[in-house]
Amino acid sequence: MSHPSEDLPSRITEEDRDTAVRRLQDAYAGGDISHEEMDEGLHQVLTAEMRSELMSAVASLPEESAGSTSTIAAAGGRIRRRGAWRVPRSLKVESAFGKVRLDLSRAVIEHAVVDIELRLGTGGAKITVPRDAIVDVENLRTGWKDLLYKPQRRPRPGGPKIRISGAMGYGRLRIRHARR
Repeated sequence: MSHPSEDLPSRITEEDRDTAVRRLQDAYAGGDISHEEMDEGLHQVLTAEMRSELMSAVASLPEESAGSTSTIAAAGGRIRRRGAWRVPRSLKVESAFGKVRLDLSRAVIEHAVVDIELRLGTGGAKITVPRDAIVDVENLRTGWKDLLYKPQRRPRPGGPKIRISGAMGYGRLRIRHARR
């Protein structure tokens, strides 16, 4: 049985709101939207309460340039990202030996779609995604152990889509949705 609060759409944070305001300002400064469109968008962003309202306010804006892929690499040891770190549109994680821990539950995710490419030799990986995220692992190849991931029965609208691809040698990838 699900808890009543689990069925509610996700509320936005001040970081989400700040990111949307910055995107509107950048689009206006770049000449992509008019002054009136920026005013209307700012009003929507500043009065939005749910993530879906915020996403609709910036949906018509040009996609942010993905730029080059950000890479986190280590020959050995541990790769760990947690807390309020900024998740790039495209992230490549490379490790020959060691554990990988990516916690996206409190991360700043500014993109509707985030691509994470794993290139791991030995060692496991654990990725914690936001509660409202949709996870796609179709392009991930695992070698020695299978992926451990249990998709949500009823995905929530408005969350980011996390696409995980790449290859893992000896190790297991565990993906879970954040609890809160």
